[in-house]
Amino acid sequence: MTKIVIHLMVIILVSFSVAAQTYAAGSVTLGTGTPGGGFILYGDVFARTVNAVDQSLSIRSVNTNGSSENVRWLESGKLDIALVQGEAVAEAFSDKSRPPAKLKIISAMYATPGMFVVRGDSPYRRISDLKGKRVAFGASGSGLVILARYVLDGIGLDQLKDFQAVFLERAGDGPAMLADGRVDALWGGGNGWPGFMTAAKAPGGARFIAPDAGEIALILNKYPFLKQMAVPAGSYPRQNSDITSVGSWSFILSRATLPDDVAYRIARAMHLGEARLCLAIPQACGTAMSHLSAVALRQKLIHPGVLKYLRESFGVQ
Repeated sequence: MTKIVIHLMVIILVSFSVAAQTYAAGSVTLGTGTPGGGFILYGDVFARTVNAVDQSLSIRSVNTNGSSENVRWLESGKLDIALVQGEAVAEAFSDKSRPPAKLKIISAMYATPGMFVVRGDSPYRRISDLKGKRVAFGASGSGLVILARYVLDGIGLDQLKDFQAVFLERAGDGPAMLADGRVDALWGGGNGWPGFMTAAKAPGGARFIAPDAGEIALILNKYPFLKQMAVPAGSYPRQNSDITSVGSWSFILSRATLPDDVAYRIARAMHLGEARLCLAIPQACGTAMSHLSAVALRQKLIHPGVLKYLRESFGVQ
């Protein structure tokens, strides 16, 4: 009996040792989003870049249902780091209906101005034209759905009552539904967003619909955590001028217990790999460690390991 107990103890100790060595090597699980969305595209490029720059790290990306699920899974420890839309970040840290999330910011990803896209032959040109129409707002757990809710509420519209709202199982289903007429418009955001890119490349082209100047003023007055942003001309095929809208920065968040040294190494690898990220996908050109302290909601939310790197590299106080 004693020999069996000793044998089991040895197995347990060896298992713990192997697990510790694996984690010491920098094994990190990254939560992304649903197939066809921008988070999976960004997450895969991010993981490849960080792994290439710092081979002591091993970032493994996993598909999720998007920002809302990512926050829950970070809080439960199921994920080490995850991509989270700006509005979901704001709600996680500031929503008075729940305790503030005990999560930390690893990096700012990119700005996400929200807007609609319709087919090129569509008669719709303003948000008000879409009232009562079938609109695909994205995957139900996506932060883009939350952004749409704030934008529409800011101009006196209800996402569920004023539209025939369609929520997708996969973000990638939206463009096909727009193309064959199952929906009249598709909501999304950012520079190079895959759904918009597919719609814009269609033979008949596409038209983007964003809040006008008066609507932007109303939205920002009601929700000051949103910011006026622009999608530069040429971000999508046949887009000949800038598109001004509102949105926020998306972030990479971590569970509160992610070790400082791992967070530091991720920050360093991201900084050294910024040029690679930008070359790989357009929206990643907004990823720069140098401006994290300026766009983070509050500096105390930045992971201590990342803050150490910012102080050493950029003199952040």
